[in-house]
Amino acid sequence: MNEFWTTIIDFAQTTTARVGKQLMQDFGRVQASQKDDGTLVTQSDKWADGEIRNAIAALFPDYGILTEESNKVFPGTEWCWVIDPLDGTTNFTRGIPIWGISLGLLYQGTPVFGYVYFPPIGEAFHGFWRGTSGLDLPNGAFRNYQPVRASNDDPSYNHFFNLCSRSTSVMQKDFPCKIRMLGVASYNFLSVAAGATLGGVEATPKIWDFAGAWVIVQAAGGSWVSLDSEPFPLKSGEDYTARSFPTLVVSRQELIPIFSQFIVSS
Repeated sequence: MNEFWTTIIDFAQTTTARVGKQLMQDFGRVQASQKDDGTLVTQSDKWADGEIRNAIAALFPDYGILTEESNKVFPGTEWCWVIDPLDGTTNFTRGIPIWGISLGLLYQGTPVFGYVYFPPIGEAFHGFWRGTSGLDLPNGAFRNYQPVRASNDDPSYNHFFNLCSRSTSVMQKDFPCKIRMLGVASYNFLSVAAGATLGGVEATPKIWDFAGAWVIVQAAGGSWVSLDSEPFPLKSGEDYTARSFPTLVVSRQELIPIFSQFIVSS
């Protein structure tokens, strides 16, 4: 791995570990307020957002920043970090130990590197996805620096599929897997990358919810299906505050028709 990507990984690991350490002090102890879109935000979200933005500005001064809590317009820079400083705020405020810090690095508007850290459970995912970027970078997906791959299994009632709270209409008596609801968009998708679940759906995810996971899922061999418009490449000058990107993720391409019949009809 060349020096550039080593710097990127070290930055992501160091920054999320430092921010995560402080967030663990606040975990389950802070009050949340409701934003205009109905989601929750805490002072911890805002603090983490500022810390990560400052860290990026210090080491990557020419890179753009797109983040849930402040800069929501894509600046159109060749390189841009996309930040979700606290994915799973509701879990965070209620003391449920699944929430994380998500970073995605975009090149020409499309993610090529993702790093997502979940402090309460000690799991850090990262991955590289070359795609059509033409960049010289390694492809691969990792959890705690160990390679992960999406499952090759067929659906059964001993396998899991993740829903978000806005997609419960999917649940029918003949759905081919057990249902789980984790409450965190990035972990929903990353559990597919790790081989723990066969699929997941999110009805209203924003760019910062999945920019990092988008890379890792595909690098792990999973399939990403946009149920409306394709998210990438991002458009220069566009405000992503209100843009949602309904998404189905499955562990392998052959499962798309099996699960999409439930998702689309819902």
